[in-house]
Amino acid sequence: MSNIAILGITGRAGSRIATELLQRDHTVTGIARNTAKAEAKAGLSLQQADATQLDALVPLLRGHDAVISSTHFAGGIDAASAIAAAKKAGVPRLLVVGGAGSLEVAPGKALVDTPEFPAIYKTEALAGRAFLEALRAEKELDWTFISPSAFFEPGERTGSYRLGGNQLLADANGKSWISMEDYAIAMADEIENPKHPRQRFTVGY
Repeated sequence: MSNIAILGITGRAGSRIATELLQRDHTVTGIARNTAKAEAKAGLSLQQADATQLDALVPLLRGHDAVISSTHFAGGIDAASAIAAAKKAGVPRLLVVGGAGSLEVAPGKALVDTPEFPAIYKTEALAGRAFLEALRAEKELDWTFISPSAFFEPGERTGSYRLGGNQLLADANGKSWISMEDYAIAMADEIENPKHPRQRFTVGY
């Protein structure tokens, strides 16, 4: 079993990823600015720190097999800092909870660039795309950026999902969605059976 660090353990995605990993008997270190909001669980160690402060973060990451960044892109840790922290701590893998905005809806056209994309999410989506672009320039660290489908909310753990590459996935009715619980399964599966080194992939129904 692996020892995994999660940045943003108190977030909706981070907490569900932790739950999935713990159910599979991995050990998890949850890192957040305020860990009081995290639920104590067997196998989970909580560390209070600001992920954007490398001097505080690096010692907390040492000894882990992988680190998952599930913080917001706008105002959270940036790609350069996440890469630097992992390298300095000797953590071989960085996995990132990505966004759907950078996924293509047509050749060369990203979802975030469509007129219908909600303005309220645009700053976060653009920051996510910049994070991904920075990762793609990284040639040493083993990174993986996992984009959810367009609608990414808490829901049911069905145990079913399908994978895609850089194109937005949609179901038979044209709906692009994935529950955070099933996304967490895909994240845990990638940790246990790595198939996308230095790649972005997407998960949806």
